Amino acid sequence: MSAATVDQLLGALGDAAALGAGRVPEDDLEAARRVADRAGERRALSSEHTVVGFFGATGSGKSSLLNALAGESVARTHVRRPTTSEPLAAVWNPHGASALLDWLQVSDRRIMDRPFAADRDGRAQELSLILIDLPDFDSVALEHRTIAERLAGQVDVLVWVVDPQKYADAVIHRDFIAPLATHAAVTAAVLNQVDRLAPGEVDEVVGSLRGLLRGDGLDRVQVLPVSATDGTGIDALRRLIARFAIERKAASQRLEADVRAIADRLEGAGAPGSVRRADTHALERGLAGAANVDTVARAVAGSYRKRAGQVTGWPVTSWLLRFAPDPLRRLHLAFGQDRGRDAEVHRTGMPPMSAAQRAQAGLAVRAYADSAAAGLGDGWAAAIHEHAADALESLPSELDRAVARTDLGARASWWWPLLAGIQWLALIVAVIGGVWLLLPILLPIWGMVAPVIPQVEGTETWLDGWPIPLVGLIGGVLVGILLGLIGALISGAVGAARRSRARRRLRRQVSAVARETVVQPIEAERERARAFAAAVSRAAGRTR
Repeated sequence: MSAATVDQLLGALGDAAALGAGRVPEDDLEAARRVADRAGERRALSSEHTVVGFFGATGSGKSSLLNALAGESVARTHVRRPTTSEPLAAVWNPHGASALLDWLQVSDRRIMDRPFAADRDGRAQELSLILIDLPDFDSVALEHRTIAERLAGQVDVLVWVVDPQKYADAVIHRDFIAPLATHAAVTAAVLNQVDRLAPGEVDEVVGSLRGLLRGDGLDRVQVLPVSATDGTGIDALRRLIARFAIERKAASQRLEADVRAIADRLEGAGAPGSVRRADTHALERGLAGAANVDTVARAVAGSYRKRAGQVTGWPVTSWLLRFAPDPLRRLHLAFGQDRGRDAEVHRTGMPPMSAAQRAQAGLAVRAYADSAAAGLGDGWAAAIHEHAADALESLPSELDRAVARTDLGARASWWWPLLAGIQWLALIVAVIGGVWLLLPILLPIWGMVAPVIPQVEGTETWLDGWPIPLVGLIGGVLVGILLGLIGALISGAVGAARRSRARRRLRRQVSAVARETVVQPIEAERERARAFAAAVSRAAGRTR
Protein backbone atom coordinates (compact mmCIF):
# COMPACT_ATOMS: atom_id res chain seq x y z
CA MET A 1 0.00 0.00 0.00
CA SER A 2 1.31 3.44 -0.94
CA ALA A 3 2.05 6.12 1.63
CA ALA A 4 -0.62 8.28 0.01
CA THR A 5 -3.22 5.58 0.58
CA VAL A 6 -2.19 5.18 4.21
CA ASP A 7 -2.43 8.95 4.56
CA GLN A 8 -5.95 8.82 3.15
CA LEU A 9 -6.99 6.09 5.57
CA LEU A 10 -5.50 7.93 8.52
CA GLY A 11 -7.10 11.19 7.38
CA ALA A 12 -10.47 9.48 7.14
CA LEU A 13 -9.99 7.97 10.60
CA GLY A 14 -9.14 11.41 12.00
CA ASP A 15 -12.27 12.85 10.39
CA ALA A 16 -14.37 10.06 11.89
CA ALA A 17 -12.91 10.64 15.35
CA ALA A 18 -13.63 14.37 15.15
CA LEU A 19 -17.18 13.87 13.86
CA GLY A 20 -17.92 11.17 16.40
CA ALA A 21 -16.87 13.20 19.44
CA GLY A 22 -19.66 13.12 21.98
CA ARG A 23 -21.64 10.67 19.85
CA VAL A 24 -19.49 7.54 19.83
CA PRO A 25 -18.30 5.76 22.99
CA GLU A 26 -15.16 7.46 24.25
CA ASP A 27 -13.34 4.12 24.44
CA ASP A 28 -13.76 3.69 20.68
CA LEU A 29 -12.62 7.25 19.95
CA GLU A 30 -9.64 6.84 22.24
CA ALA A 31 -8.73 3.63 20.42
CA ALA A 32 -8.95 5.50 17.10
CA ARG A 33 -6.70 8.26 18.43
CA ARG A 34 -4.21 5.68 19.68
CA VAL A 35 -4.12 4.02 16.26
CA ALA A 36 -3.56 7.38 14.56
CA ASP A 37 -0.85 8.37 17.04
CA ARG A 38 0.84 4.98 16.77
CA ALA A 39 0.73 5.15 12.99
CA GLY A 40 2.30 8.57 12.96
CA GLU A 41 5.03 7.44 15.31
CA ARG A 42 5.78 4.28 13.31
CA ARG A 43 5.93 6.13 10.01
CA ALA A 44 8.40 8.62 11.46
CA LEU A 45 10.78 5.75 12.22
CA SER A 46 12.79 3.44 9.96
CA SER A 47 10.78 2.36 6.93
CA GLU A 48 13.61 0.05 5.90
CA HIS A 49 13.16 -2.36 8.78
CA THR A 50 10.43 -4.94 9.10
CA VAL A 51 9.61 -5.86 12.70
CA VAL A 52 8.41 -9.43 13.28
CA GLY A 53 7.08 -10.47 16.68
CA PHE A 54 6.78 -14.04 17.95
CA PHE A 55 3.74 -14.46 20.20
CA GLY A 56 2.77 -17.56 22.07
CA ALA A 57 1.91 -19.29 25.29
CA THR A 58 4.30 -20.75 27.81
CA GLY A 59 6.28 -23.65 26.38
CA SER A 60 5.40 -23.00 22.72
CA GLY A 61 9.10 -22.69 21.88
CA LYS A 62 9.35 -19.08 20.72
CA SER A 63 12.92 -18.65 21.92
CA SER A 64 14.06 -21.90 20.36
CA LEU A 65 12.36 -20.85 17.12
CA LEU A 66 14.22 -17.51 17.12
CA ASN A 67 17.51 -19.33 17.68
CA ALA A 68 16.78 -21.72 14.82
CA LEU A 69 15.96 -18.84 12.46
CA ALA A 70 19.03 -16.87 13.54
CA GLY A 71 21.29 -19.89 13.18
CA GLU A 72 22.81 -19.30 16.57
CA SER A 73 21.86 -19.15 20.24
CA VAL A 74 20.35 -15.69 20.63
CA ALA A 75 17.52 -16.24 23.10
CA ARG A 76 17.92 -18.14 26.34
CA THR A 77 15.92 -21.37 26.53
CA HIS A 78 15.29 -23.55 29.56
CA VAL A 79 12.95 -26.22 30.75
CA ARG A 80 11.94 -23.92 33.59
CA ARG A 81 9.03 -21.71 32.57
CA PRO A 82 8.59 -18.92 31.81
CA THR A 83 12.05 -18.20 30.41
CA THR A 84 11.54 -14.92 28.51
CA SER A 85 10.70 -12.09 30.89
CA GLU A 86 11.73 -9.18 28.67
CA PRO A 87 11.43 -8.85 24.90
CA LEU A 88 14.61 -9.63 23.01
CA ALA A 89 15.40 -8.36 19.52
CA ALA A 90 17.63 -9.95 16.90
CA VAL A 91 18.59 -7.18 14.48
CA TRP A 92 19.84 -7.50 10.91
CA ASN A 93 21.29 -4.22 9.54
CA PRO A 94 21.23 -2.12 12.73
CA HIS A 95 21.52 1.22 10.91
CA GLY A 96 18.38 3.21 11.76
CA ALA A 97 17.02 0.49 14.03
CA SER A 98 17.90 2.07 17.35
CA ALA A 99 15.12 4.68 17.38
CA LEU A 100 12.62 2.06 16.22
CA LEU A 101 13.62 -0.29 19.05
CA ASP A 102 13.42 2.57 21.53
CA TRP A 103 9.84 3.19 20.38
CA LEU A 104 9.14 -0.53 20.79
CA GLN A 105 10.71 -0.31 24.27
CA VAL A 106 12.98 -3.25 23.54
CA SER A 107 16.29 -2.72 25.27
CA ASP A 108 17.74 -6.24 24.94
CA ARG A 109 19.20 -6.26 21.44
CA ARG A 110 21.43 -8.65 19.49
CA ILE A 111 23.14 -7.40 16.35
CA MET A 112 23.33 -10.28 13.89
CA ASP A 113 26.34 -10.69 11.63
CA ARG A 114 25.16 -13.85 9.89
CA PRO A 115 22.80 -13.15 6.96
CA PHE A 116 19.22 -14.05 7.69
CA ALA A 117 18.52 -15.67 4.33
CA ALA A 118 20.04 -16.35 0.92
CA ASP A 119 18.56 -15.78 -2.52
CA ARG A 120 17.89 -18.52 -5.07
CA ASP A 121 21.51 -18.45 -6.18
CA GLY A 122 22.74 -18.95 -2.65
CA ARG A 123 23.98 -15.40 -2.24
CA ALA A 124 23.36 -13.70 1.10
CA GLN A 125 20.54 -11.20 1.12
CA GLU A 126 20.98 -7.85 2.82
CA LEU A 127 17.77 -7.54 4.79
CA SER A 128 16.73 -4.89 7.29
CA LEU A 129 14.91 -7.08 9.77
CA ILE A 130 14.09 -7.24 13.46
CA LEU A 131 12.85 -10.45 15.08
CA ILE A 132 11.46 -10.08 18.60
CA ASP A 133 11.08 -12.90 21.10
CA LEU A 134 8.26 -11.90 23.47
CA PRO A 135 7.27 -12.95 26.98
CA ASP A 136 4.51 -15.52 27.28
CA PHE A 137 1.08 -13.91 27.34
CA ASP A 138 -0.24 -16.62 29.67
CA SER A 139 2.58 -16.09 32.13
CA VAL A 140 1.80 -15.98 35.83
CA ALA A 141 3.56 -12.59 35.79
CA LEU A 142 0.99 -9.97 34.74
CA GLU A 143 3.66 -7.65 33.36
CA HIS A 144 4.62 -10.29 30.80
CA ARG A 145 1.11 -10.29 29.29
CA THR A 146 1.11 -6.47 29.33
CA ILE A 147 4.33 -6.41 27.29
CA ALA A 148 2.94 -8.94 24.81
CA GLU A 149 -0.31 -6.97 24.40
CA ARG A 150 1.57 -3.71 23.84
CA LEU A 151 3.89 -5.14 21.22
CA ALA A 152 1.03 -6.93 19.49
CA GLY A 153 -0.18 -3.43 18.64
CA GLN A 154 3.25 -2.21 17.45
CA VAL A 155 5.09 -4.87 15.44
CA ASP A 156 4.72 -5.03 11.66
CA VAL A 157 4.27 -8.80 11.34
CA LEU A 158 2.54 -11.09 13.84
CA VAL A 159 3.72 -14.69 14.08
CA TRP A 160 1.54 -16.82 16.35
CA VAL A 161 3.55 -19.71 17.73
CA VAL A 162 1.61 -22.66 19.12
CA ASP A 163 2.51 -26.21 20.07
CA PRO A 164 0.57 -29.46 19.64
CA GLN A 165 -0.50 -29.48 23.27
CA LYS A 166 -1.89 -25.92 23.50
CA TYR A 167 -2.70 -24.90 19.92
CA ALA A 168 -6.43 -24.84 20.77
CA ASP A 169 -5.97 -22.79 23.95
CA ALA A 170 -8.93 -20.38 24.19
CA VAL A 171 -6.74 -17.60 25.62
CA ILE A 172 -4.60 -17.15 22.53
CA HIS A 173 -7.57 -17.41 20.18
CA ARG A 174 -10.06 -15.29 22.13
CA ASP A 175 -7.78 -12.62 23.58
CA PHE A 176 -5.10 -12.29 20.90
CA ILE A 177 -5.72 -13.86 17.50
CA ALA A 178 -9.43 -13.11 17.01
CA PRO A 179 -9.19 -9.37 17.89
CA LEU A 180 -6.46 -9.04 15.24
CA ALA A 181 -8.29 -11.02 12.56
CA THR A 182 -8.23 -8.00 10.22
CA HIS A 183 -4.44 -8.26 10.10
CA ALA A 184 -4.33 -11.42 7.97
CA ALA A 185 -1.97 -9.81 5.43
CA VAL A 186 0.74 -9.48 8.09
CA THR A 187 -0.01 -12.63 10.07
CA ALA A 188 1.46 -16.12 10.05
CA ALA A 189 0.79 -19.13 12.26
CA VAL A 190 3.48 -21.60 13.27
CA LEU A 191 2.74 -25.02 14.69
CA ASN A 192 6.02 -25.65 16.52
CA GLN A 193 7.34 -28.89 18.01
CA VAL A 194 5.88 -31.10 15.28
CA ASP A 195 8.75 -33.48 16.00
CA ARG A 196 6.68 -34.57 19.02
CA LEU A 197 3.88 -35.78 16.74
CA ALA A 198 3.74 -39.00 14.81
CA PRO A 199 4.20 -38.38 11.05
CA GLY A 200 0.56 -39.19 10.38
CA GLU A 201 -0.67 -36.71 13.01
CA VAL A 202 0.97 -33.57 11.65
CA ASP A 203 -1.52 -32.93 8.83
CA GLU A 204 -4.42 -33.65 11.15
CA VAL A 205 -3.25 -31.12 13.77
CA VAL A 206 -2.41 -28.54 11.09
CA GLY A 207 -5.92 -28.94 9.63
CA SER A 208 -7.45 -28.57 13.08
CA LEU A 209 -5.43 -25.38 13.67
CA ARG A 210 -6.55 -23.99 10.31
CA GLY A 211 -10.15 -24.62 11.31
CA LEU A 212 -9.67 -22.74 14.58
CA LEU A 213 -8.07 -19.83 12.73
CA ARG A 214 -10.99 -19.72 10.32
CA GLY A 215 -13.25 -19.45 13.34
CA ASP A 216 -11.10 -16.51 14.50
CA GLY A 217 -11.66 -14.79 11.14
CA LEU A 218 -8.31 -15.70 9.58
CA ASP A 219 -9.30 -17.68 6.50
CA ARG A 220 -6.16 -17.29 4.40
CA VAL A 221 -3.39 -17.21 6.97
CA GLN A 222 -0.51 -19.50 6.16
CA VAL A 223 0.05 -22.26 8.74
CA LEU A 224 3.57 -23.69 8.85
CA PRO A 225 4.43 -26.94 10.67
CA VAL A 226 7.85 -26.35 12.23
CA SER A 227 10.29 -27.98 14.61
CA ALA A 228 13.00 -25.81 16.12
CA THR A 229 14.59 -29.04 17.37
CA ASP A 230 15.15 -30.94 14.10
CA GLY A 231 14.81 -27.99 11.69
CA THR A 232 11.57 -29.10 10.04
CA GLY A 233 9.92 -26.15 8.27
CA ILE A 234 12.55 -23.64 9.44
CA ASP A 235 13.62 -22.80 5.88
CA ALA A 236 9.99 -22.26 4.81
CA LEU A 237 9.42 -19.93 7.76
CA ARG A 238 12.66 -18.12 7.00
CA ARG A 239 11.58 -17.58 3.37
CA LEU A 240 8.20 -16.26 4.51
CA ILE A 241 9.79 -13.75 6.88
CA ALA A 242 12.40 -12.78 4.28
CA ARG A 243 9.60 -12.08 1.78
CA PHE A 244 8.04 -9.66 4.25
CA ALA A 245 11.41 -7.93 4.68
CA ILE A 246 12.12 -7.77 0.94
CA GLU A 247 8.73 -6.35 -0.01
CA ARG A 248 8.90 -3.80 2.81
CA LYS A 249 5.12 -3.47 2.76
CA ALA A 250 4.40 -5.04 6.13
CA ALA A 251 4.58 -1.78 8.10
CA SER A 252 2.08 -0.08 5.78
CA GLN A 253 -0.10 -3.18 5.66
CA ARG A 254 -0.05 -3.33 9.44
CA LEU A 255 -1.08 0.33 9.70
CA GLU A 256 -3.82 -0.25 7.12
CA ALA A 257 -5.07 -3.24 9.11
CA ASP A 258 -5.04 -1.22 12.34
CA VAL A 259 -7.09 1.54 10.75
CA ARG A 260 -9.55 -0.90 9.21
CA ALA A 261 -9.94 -2.75 12.49
CA ILE A 262 -10.88 0.38 14.40
CA ALA A 263 -13.07 1.47 11.47
CA ASP A 264 -14.97 -1.80 11.71
CA ARG A 265 -15.40 -1.13 15.40
CA LEU A 266 -16.68 2.40 14.74
CA GLU A 267 -19.18 1.14 12.17
CA GLY A 268 -21.25 -0.09 15.10
CA ALA A 269 -22.42 3.53 15.49
CA GLY A 270 -24.60 2.96 12.43
CA ALA A 271 -25.69 5.21 9.58
CA PRO A 272 -28.90 7.22 9.29
CA GLY A 273 -31.69 6.02 7.06
CA SER A 274 -34.12 8.23 5.22
CA VAL A 275 -36.95 10.04 6.97
CA ARG A 276 -40.25 9.31 5.27
CA ARG A 277 -42.35 12.19 3.98
CA ALA A 278 -45.20 10.75 6.03
CA ASP A 279 -43.16 11.30 9.22
CA THR A 280 -42.61 14.96 8.32
CA HIS A 281 -46.28 15.42 7.56
CA ALA A 282 -47.22 13.79 10.86
CA LEU A 283 -44.90 16.25 12.66
CA GLU A 284 -46.50 19.20 10.89
CA ARG A 285 -50.02 17.97 11.65
CA GLY A 286 -49.19 17.48 15.31
CA LEU A 287 -47.71 20.98 15.63
CA ALA A 288 -50.64 22.50 13.71
CA GLY A 289 -52.98 20.96 16.27
CA ALA A 290 -50.88 22.24 19.15
CA ALA A 291 -50.82 25.73 17.58
CA ASN A 292 -54.65 25.85 17.42
CA VAL A 293 -54.58 26.29 13.65
CA ASP A 294 -58.18 25.13 13.28
CA THR A 295 -59.30 27.45 16.07
CA VAL A 296 -57.69 30.46 14.42
CA ALA A 297 -59.06 29.46 11.01
CA ARG A 298 -62.56 29.28 12.47
CA ALA A 299 -62.00 32.68 14.07
CA VAL A 300 -61.11 34.07 10.63
CA ALA A 301 -64.43 32.82 9.23
CA GLY A 302 -66.36 34.06 12.26
CA SER A 303 -64.73 37.50 12.15
CA TYR A 304 -65.41 37.83 8.44
CA ARG A 305 -69.07 36.92 8.84
CA LYS A 306 -69.48 39.30 11.79
CA ARG A 307 -67.96 42.29 10.02
CA ALA A 308 -69.77 41.50 6.78
CA GLY A 309 -73.04 41.41 8.72
CA GLN A 310 -72.27 44.74 10.32
CA VAL A 311 -71.69 46.37 6.94
CA THR A 312 -74.13 44.59 4.63
CA GLY A 313 -76.91 43.54 7.00
CA TRP A 314 -80.22 45.38 7.38
CA PRO A 315 -79.18 48.64 9.04
CA VAL A 316 -82.10 48.53 11.44
CA THR A 317 -80.66 45.44 13.16
CA SER A 318 -77.05 45.06 11.93
CA TRP A 319 -75.75 47.60 14.44
CA LEU A 320 -76.43 45.06 17.18
CA LEU A 321 -73.54 42.95 15.82
CA ARG A 322 -71.14 45.63 17.00
CA PHE A 323 -71.75 44.47 20.55
CA ALA A 324 -70.63 40.91 19.73
CA PRO A 325 -66.86 40.31 20.27
CA ASP A 326 -64.78 39.87 17.15
CA PRO A 327 -63.18 36.36 17.24
CA LEU A 328 -59.89 37.60 15.72
CA ARG A 329 -59.55 40.70 17.87
CA ARG A 330 -60.22 38.56 20.91
CA LEU A 331 -57.09 36.59 19.91
CA HIS A 332 -55.17 39.86 19.27
CA LEU A 333 -54.83 38.90 15.62
CA ALA A 334 -54.91 41.26 12.65
CA PHE A 335 -57.40 40.85 9.83
CA GLY A 336 -54.55 40.86 7.32
CA GLN A 337 -50.87 41.70 7.08
CA ASP A 338 -50.35 44.62 9.44
CA ARG A 339 -47.18 46.48 8.44
CA GLY A 340 -47.10 48.27 11.75
CA ARG A 341 -47.24 45.09 13.76
CA ASP A 342 -44.05 43.22 14.59
CA ALA A 343 -44.80 39.54 15.12
CA GLU A 344 -41.52 39.18 17.02
CA VAL A 345 -42.86 41.63 19.62
CA HIS A 346 -46.60 41.14 19.59
CA ARG A 347 -48.15 37.90 20.69
CA THR A 348 -51.54 36.41 20.10
CA GLY A 349 -54.18 36.40 22.78
CA MET A 350 -54.54 32.65 22.65
CA PRO A 351 -54.21 30.92 25.99
CA PRO A 352 -50.94 29.08 26.70
CA MET A 353 -50.69 25.53 25.43
CA SER A 354 -52.73 23.20 27.54
CA ALA A 355 -51.30 19.96 28.87
CA ALA A 356 -53.07 18.11 26.08
CA GLN A 357 -51.58 20.40 23.42
CA ARG A 358 -48.10 20.09 24.89
CA ALA A 359 -48.55 16.32 24.89
CA GLN A 360 -49.66 16.46 21.26
CA ALA A 361 -46.61 18.50 20.29
CA GLY A 362 -44.35 16.25 22.35
CA LEU A 363 -45.69 13.09 20.72
CA ALA A 364 -45.25 14.58 17.24
CA VAL A 365 -41.68 15.75 17.88
CA ARG A 366 -40.58 12.56 19.62
CA ALA A 367 -42.11 10.38 16.89
CA TYR A 368 -40.17 12.36 14.30
CA ALA A 369 -36.97 12.06 16.36
CA ASP A 370 -37.49 8.30 16.66
CA SER A 371 -37.83 8.03 12.90
CA ALA A 372 -34.79 10.24 12.31
CA ALA A 373 -32.66 8.20 14.76
CA ALA A 374 -33.53 4.84 13.19
CA GLY A 375 -30.40 2.90 12.28
CA LEU A 376 -28.11 5.02 14.45
CA GLY A 377 -26.23 4.05 17.58
CA ASP A 378 -27.13 5.16 21.06
CA GLY A 379 -24.90 8.24 21.00
CA TRP A 380 -26.35 9.66 17.79
CA ALA A 381 -29.90 8.77 18.85
CA ALA A 382 -29.37 10.53 22.19
CA ALA A 383 -28.10 13.65 20.41
CA ILE A 384 -31.14 13.67 18.13
CA HIS A 385 -33.53 13.31 21.05
CA GLU A 386 -31.66 16.10 22.84
CA HIS A 387 -32.35 18.36 19.85
CA ALA A 388 -35.99 17.28 20.02
CA ALA A 389 -36.14 18.19 23.72
CA ASP A 390 -34.63 21.62 23.00
CA ALA A 391 -37.21 22.14 20.26
CA LEU A 392 -40.06 21.30 22.63
CA GLU A 393 -38.87 24.02 25.00
CA SER A 394 -39.03 26.73 22.34
CA LEU A 395 -42.01 25.50 20.32
CA PRO A 396 -44.82 27.25 22.30
CA SER A 397 -43.39 30.73 21.70
CA GLU A 398 -42.27 29.90 18.14
CA LEU A 399 -45.71 28.62 17.20
CA ASP A 400 -47.36 31.66 18.76
CA ARG A 401 -45.11 33.95 16.71
CA ALA A 402 -45.88 31.94 13.59
CA VAL A 403 -49.60 32.51 14.10
CA ALA A 404 -49.05 36.21 14.85
CA ARG A 405 -47.07 36.85 11.65
CA THR A 406 -49.45 34.97 9.36
CA ASP A 407 -51.46 37.05 6.89
CA LEU A 408 -54.87 35.60 7.73
CA GLY A 409 -56.60 37.28 4.80
CA ALA A 410 -59.72 38.32 6.74
CA ARG A 411 -59.96 41.80 5.18
CA ALA A 412 -63.18 43.36 3.92
CA SER A 413 -64.45 42.35 0.47
CA TRP A 414 -65.15 44.68 -2.47
CA TRP A 415 -68.84 43.81 -2.46
CA TRP A 416 -69.42 45.05 1.08
CA PRO A 417 -69.70 48.78 0.13
CA LEU A 418 -71.87 47.95 -2.87
CA LEU A 419 -74.35 45.93 -0.85
CA ALA A 420 -74.22 48.47 1.99
CA GLY A 421 -75.07 51.28 -0.45
CA ILE A 422 -78.10 49.41 -1.74
CA GLN A 423 -79.13 48.64 1.84
CA TRP A 424 -79.02 52.30 2.81
CA LEU A 425 -80.85 53.32 -0.37
CA ALA A 426 -83.62 50.79 0.41
CA LEU A 427 -83.79 52.08 3.99
CA ILE A 428 -84.11 55.69 2.80
CA VAL A 429 -86.93 54.67 0.44
CA ALA A 430 -88.68 52.87 3.31
CA VAL A 431 -88.26 55.85 5.65
CA ILE A 432 -89.54 58.31 3.03
CA GLY A 433 -92.54 56.06 2.39
CA GLY A 434 -93.31 55.79 6.07
CA VAL A 435 -93.03 59.54 6.68
CA TRP A 436 -95.18 60.24 3.63
CA LEU A 437 -97.87 57.94 5.01
CA LEU A 438 -97.80 59.79 8.31
CA LEU A 439 -98.13 63.28 6.84
CA PRO A 440 -101.97 63.10 6.29
CA ILE A 441 -102.32 62.29 9.98
CA LEU A 442 -99.78 64.68 11.47
CA LEU A 443 -100.25 67.83 9.36
CA PRO A 444 -103.95 68.43 10.22
CA ILE A 445 -103.03 68.23 13.90
CA TRP A 446 -100.66 71.10 13.37
CA GLY A 447 -103.31 73.01 11.33
CA MET A 448 -101.76 72.31 7.99
CA VAL A 449 -103.33 70.96 4.80
CA ALA A 450 -102.88 67.21 4.41
CA PRO A 451 -101.23 66.12 1.14
CA VAL A 452 -102.92 63.80 -1.30
CA ILE A 453 -101.47 60.28 -1.22
CA PRO A 454 -100.82 59.15 -4.82
CA GLN A 455 -101.58 55.60 -5.86
CA VAL A 456 -100.04 53.16 -8.27
CA GLU A 457 -101.82 53.25 -11.60
CA GLY A 458 -101.45 51.75 -15.05
CA THR A 459 -99.33 48.75 -14.12
CA GLU A 460 -102.23 46.42 -14.77
CA THR A 461 -101.00 44.33 -11.81
CA TRP A 462 -102.12 43.76 -8.32
CA LEU A 463 -100.18 46.87 -7.33
CA ASP A 464 -102.66 49.15 -9.02
CA GLY A 465 -104.46 51.16 -6.35
CA TRP A 466 -101.72 50.75 -3.69
CA PRO A 467 -100.46 53.96 -2.10
CA ILE A 468 -97.05 54.73 -3.51
CA PRO A 469 -95.59 55.59 -0.02
CA LEU A 470 -96.82 52.23 1.27
CA VAL A 471 -95.20 50.45 -1.64
CA GLY A 472 -91.98 52.32 -0.91
CA LEU A 473 -92.15 51.44 2.79
CA ILE A 474 -92.88 47.76 2.31
CA GLY A 475 -90.51 47.45 -0.64
CA GLY A 476 -87.66 49.15 1.17
CA VAL A 477 -88.06 46.91 4.21
CA LEU A 478 -88.33 43.72 2.14
CA VAL A 479 -85.37 44.65 -0.04
CA GLY A 480 -83.28 45.39 3.05
CA ILE A 481 -84.17 42.07 4.67
CA LEU A 482 -83.58 40.20 1.41
CA LEU A 483 -80.22 41.89 0.88
CA GLY A 484 -79.29 41.03 4.46
CA LEU A 485 -80.07 37.36 3.80
CA ILE A 486 -78.15 37.41 0.52
CA GLY A 487 -75.23 39.10 2.27
CA ALA A 488 -75.28 36.47 5.01
CA LEU A 489 -75.20 33.68 2.44
CA ILE A 490 -72.37 35.29 0.52
CA SER A 491 -70.39 36.08 3.67
CA GLY A 492 -70.87 32.49 4.85
CA ALA A 493 -69.46 31.10 1.61
CA VAL A 494 -66.63 33.61 1.44
CA GLY A 495 -65.92 33.10 5.15
CA ALA A 496 -65.57 29.36 4.57
CA ALA A 497 -63.13 30.06 1.73
CA ARG A 498 -61.20 32.51 3.93
CA ARG A 499 -61.10 29.85 6.68
CA SER A 500 -59.57 27.32 4.28
CA ARG A 501 -57.06 29.86 2.98
CA ALA A 502 -56.13 30.93 6.50
CA ARG A 503 -55.68 27.29 7.49
CA ARG A 504 -53.32 26.73 4.56
CA ARG A 505 -51.30 29.85 5.39
CA LEU A 506 -51.11 28.94 9.05
CA ARG A 507 -49.99 25.44 8.23
CA ARG A 508 -47.27 26.83 5.97
CA GLN A 509 -46.04 28.95 8.86
CA VAL A 510 -46.23 25.99 11.24
CA SER A 511 -44.33 23.89 8.68
CA ALA A 512 -41.66 26.59 8.57
CA VAL A 513 -41.40 26.46 12.37
CA ALA A 514 -41.21 22.66 12.22
CA ARG A 515 -38.36 22.89 9.70
CA GLU A 516 -36.39 25.55 11.55
CA THR A 517 -36.96 24.35 15.10
CA VAL A 518 -37.18 20.57 14.75
CA VAL A 519 -36.19 19.27 11.32
CA GLN A 520 -33.11 21.36 10.58
CA PRO A 521 -31.28 20.75 13.90
CA ILE A 522 -32.06 17.05 13.69
CA GLU A 523 -31.11 16.92 10.02
CA ALA A 524 -27.82 18.66 10.82
CA GLU A 525 -27.16 15.90 13.36
CA ARG A 526 -28.08 13.25 10.78
CA GLU A 527 -25.79 14.92 8.24
CA ARG A 528 -22.98 14.76 10.78
CA ALA A 529 -23.77 11.08 11.30
CA ARG A 530 -23.70 10.53 7.53
CA ALA A 531 -20.34 12.29 7.28
CA PHE A 532 -19.08 10.14 10.16
CA ALA A 533 -20.29 6.95 8.47
CA ALA A 534 -18.68 8.04 5.18
CA ALA A 535 -15.37 8.76 6.95
CA VAL A 536 -15.50 5.38 8.71
CA SER A 537 -16.23 3.69 5.40
CA ARG A 538 -13.24 5.41 3.79
CA ALA A 539 -11.06 4.46 6.74
CA ALA A 540 -12.14 0.85 6.29
CA GLY A 541 -11.14 1.04 2.62
CA ARG A 542 -14.71 1.05 1.35
CA THR A 543 -15.47 4.13 -0.72
CA ARG A 544 -18.77 5.78 0.15
